[in-house]
Amino acid sequence: MRPSPARLSPRKAYASSRMFGSRPDLRVAAGEARAGFRRWRGERPFWAGLFTLAAGLPIICLPYVHLTLAGIPLALSTTAGAGSLIIGILMVVLGLTLWFHQQARVFAGVAALLLALVSFPVANFGGLFLGLLSGLIGGSLACAWAPPTGSAEPRASATVPAGAGCPESADEGR
Repeated sequence: MRPSPARLSPRKAYASSRMFGSRPDLRVAAGEARAGFRRWRGERPFWAGLFTLAAGLPIICLPYVHLTLAGIPLALSTTAGAGSLIIGILMVVLGLTLWFHQQARVFAGVAALLLALVSFPVANFGGLFLGLLSGLIGGSLACAWAPPTGSAEPRASATVPAGAGCPESADEGR
């Protein structure tokens, strides 16, 4: 732990502030940034966007990458290279749409589901099932996500006397 610049001589304090920056406590700033990211993440379908964005990457990459398995080349290039490029780019755009335009979450979710299903025959089994499964999960999460409610405080529950709300208990007393 380094001493604070107030305890150092002026020359060492200047060197310390130049070397480590003018922020005295970086952990406080990191905590504030993390809290801000957590707040941002809670206001949008973050995981749906992440899965949808991640679904586009294998769909884009796998048709253009030549893989080798124990010295045997695996060529996944097909005539549908342009189709997989378009599907992958659309999946990435839908993932970003889920993050930055939450009002279109149902449209983006349904479109991600349809594109994931179309990627199965068009884009090498949906990017070797990686893009297909991520797209289905992301689209489903997008369709199921609901915006957070306005009040975060817990509600005070009203106490109901015993037997006041049950018609069966009223008949038993007679």
